[in-house]
Amino acid sequence: MYIPDFFKIDNEKIIYDFIENYSFATLFSQHNGEPYATHLPLILNKSENALYGHFARPNKQWKDAENQTVLAVFQGPHCYISPSWYEIMKAVPTWNYVSIHLYGKMEIIDERKIVFNFLNDLVNKYENPDSQYNLNNIESSYIEGMSKGIVVFKINISKIEAKAKLSQNHPADRQELVIKHLENTSNQENIQVATLMKKNLQKK
Repeated sequence: MYIPDFFKIDNEKIIYDFIENYSFATLFSQHNGEPYATHLPLILNKSENALYGHFARPNKQWKDAENQTVLAVFQGPHCYISPSWYEIMKAVPTWNYVSIHLYGKMEIIDERKIVFNFLNDLVNKYENPDSQYNLNNIESSYIEGMSKGIVVFKINISKIEAKAKLSQNHPADRQELVIKHLENTSNQENIQVATLMKKNLQKK
């Protein structure tokens, strides 16, 4: 990914928090000699420096992705930035966004205990804390039967590229003008980008 110095994220905690918060990713690999992508939730295991996920078994991507270096893209909030929001008109439009790219070798997981633990982690991550749904309360034979329809995998992370393009290459007063316009809307993407821009300005 092309990352000018202005936009590079080096802070590991910021990167990991972003992956936790925007965990629905796009996973790319080569399939039959062509790029292939699947959209799916991925679980970060920091202690193993790995991502866990699963394919639907009929999805042929898993059949040749093992041992490939694959790419997982985590896309955060993004929005259009109009030059009409600046104090000058001699400018061009742009797009603000945050994106994290993780690379690593994929391995297919068959061990029943690891598969169940992954599925349990997935459910616990997305269920509300007061939800009554818990995999441990479901008949194990049912879970085992349903698990036959998926293929669980692990990506051993080898490289991380992280970019936050949030108008950092503009003066602070111009960034504040952009934030003001983004906040003056009901669009949630705009508001999230404005919040991230504010955090950046507060660091200075």
